[in-house]
Amino acid sequence: MWSVAARRRTVDVAFWVCCFAGLAVVIIPTLWMLIGVVGRALPVFHFSVLVQDSQGNGGGLRNAIVGTVVLGLGVLLVGGTVSVLAGIYLSEFATGRTRSILRGAYEVLAGVPAIVLGYVGYLALVVDFGWGFSLAAGVLVLSVMSIPYITKATESALHQVPTSYREGAEALGLPVNWTLRKIVLKPALPGIVTGMLVALALAVSETAPMLYTAGWSASLPTGQLTGSPVGYLTYPIWTFYNLPSKSAQDLSYDAAFLLIVFLLLLIAAGRLITSVFQTPGSRTT
Repeated sequence: MWSVAARRRTVDVAFWVCCFAGLAVVIIPTLWMLIGVVGRALPVFHFSVLVQDSQGNGGGLRNAIVGTVVLGLGVLLVGGTVSVLAGIYLSEFATGRTRSILRGAYEVLAGVPAIVLGYVGYLALVVDFGWGFSLAAGVLVLSVMSIPYITKATESALHQVPTSYREGAEALGLPVNWTLRKIVLKPALPGIVTGMLVALALAVSETAPMLYTAGWSASLPTGQLTGSPVGYLTYPIWTFYNLPSKSAQDLSYDAAFLLIVFLLLLIAAGRLITSVFQTPGSRTT
């Protein structure tokens, strides 16, 4: 008969083996994909890809790079503002049934497939409103997609701020708005920014919603919000890969490589912001 200690060690070892096996199932295919993309992209990557616009099935990706950055900034401005305000309201002001309804709404929104949101955006914005394939239509659809993630991150970050901060400010007679801005939001800022960057990474990686709303343009963004299609990096990845032209296939791998670099930069920015605002000497007032 095994002793209790031996059974516990066996269960503990089996648990960790299962954990590492599950981790390997996720990491190994991801690394295989990343190595394949980088290995195919680097030999054919040239500086001209960064400074030339797309020309048919070749050329460069300057228009797609600039379009992706513009779309990302639009998502941060529109979706980030709405989501952060919603998260603050849910965490600090909403009560009872109102809070339950709003939470349920963004949780349902998080489960809607991206292609469905894109099709709804096409019917409502592109067709009914007459915006056409445009920057505004793409930004609005991507912003709607990002709302659940940023709202949840904001609400969770605010909930992690100790209640004693709010109670101390209330005991001193400080206004609620001042307390929120100066005391509560600062320690929650790393979590909020991380949620925004994760949502941005998910948004700029989408293809189907952009095909329905932003269309595609081989030129730089014109600055017009409506009636002017926009280029983005996921389009050549999805479109050029299956073309018989080698230049088109090379361009699709270049676009995938640039998108990976962009996402890595977002992750690095999130880690940097978190480390800056969570230093031991940082103050909350």
